[in-house]
Amino acid sequence: MFLFWSVGLGAGQGLLIVAQGWLLAVVVTGAFLEGRGVGELGGALTWLAVVVCARAGVVWAGELVASRCSARAKSQLREALLGHVAALGAAGVDLSGGAGESGDGKTGTGMGTGALALLAGRGVDGLDGYFSLYLPQVFLSVMVPVMVVVAVASEDWISAAIIAVTVPLIPLFMALVGAVTGERNGRALAVLEALSGHFLEVVRGLPTLKVFGRSRAQVRAMRELAESYRRAAMGVLRVTFLSSLILELVATISVALVAVGIGVRLLDGDVGLRAGLFALVLAPEAYLPLRRLGAHYHASTEGMAAGERVFEVLERPLPARGTRRDFPRAGRAEIRMEGLTVSYPGRDEPALRDFSLRIEPGETVALVGASGCGKSTVLGE
Repeated sequence: MFLFWSVGLGAGQGLLIVAQGWLLAVVVTGAFLEGRGVGELGGALTWLAVVVCARAGVVWAGELVASRCSARAKSQLREALLGHVAALGAAGVDLSGGAGESGDGKTGTGMGTGALALLAGRGVDGLDGYFSLYLPQVFLSVMVPVMVVVAVASEDWISAAIIAVTVPLIPLFMALVGAVTGERNGRALAVLEALSGHFLEVVRGLPTLKVFGRSRAQVRAMRELAESYRRAAMGVLRVTFLSSLILELVATISVALVAVGIGVRLLDGDVGLRAGLFALVLAPEAYLPLRRLGAHYHASTEGMAAGERVFEVLERPLPARGTRRDFPRAGRAEIRMEGLTVSYPGRDEPALRDFSLRIEPGETVALVGASGCGKSTVLGE
């Protein structure tokens, strides 16, 4: 449904842009070249006002549809993420290759609880820029330039050829700059996840740190992580500003080429005023969606990086579940473990080594131990 509405509204906006340019050229030509008054141009002025209002309405409808679809997509993605993490449990596979255990602050995905909270909160919310800004602009960036080139070609094929040649330069520069921006946003998100995870662990262990006099060391560590995130975020902003400058420069030069060509041919009499004005009015509209696409892309890169992390979690296979159905009746079963050893990939030391346990029917046993000693592992086994 979102795709259908985006294509329809994009096509409608492109047609309204062409109609607005044509009516504006008719009004200006009639007033300055033909000497027609307001009464004679009343019909064209009325239609121009209608088209302008309709274009504003289409833009508003597009933003409304995009925002609602974005809210729905974020809600579904967050629900799927939290449900999958709950299903992974303590035996989930670490994203970095190891396995997480709830005892040492890890979730079933192997991510720290702070990193997971950041991913499910700010990370998923960052996708709002992708769904509500970037994705609808993609359709406009494809349809509007094509409609403009076709419309201009019917009146001035030289200007249409200039637009058709220069428009692809903007996506080319966007692709070159976008690769760098995406990599830097991914790095900034990783640093922010480390910062949030470390902060949560410090808060959990603050009483112990105060007892052993290690709280000041953690303050220095937090300061270093915060400084790393500041440098990463400033690097992203630097690339964003430079890329915006490049896109604006390319678009401005392209429009200037069209304007200079029209001006020279107007002086030579090779093109009429209405056709030249029509091409000149529509030329900036051909580059505007691509310029906005570049700006919206930078606004959505953090969310896109978070989305990749979310799908990494969702692609993790669920742990195997037992299939035994012939359980003894309650009150007569004995639970016994003999020499149990559990090792997780990526860890030098096993989580459990030669662990033995025997629980008689009806007996209540409490597992007590330090954080990370393997209590959750015993329950998982």
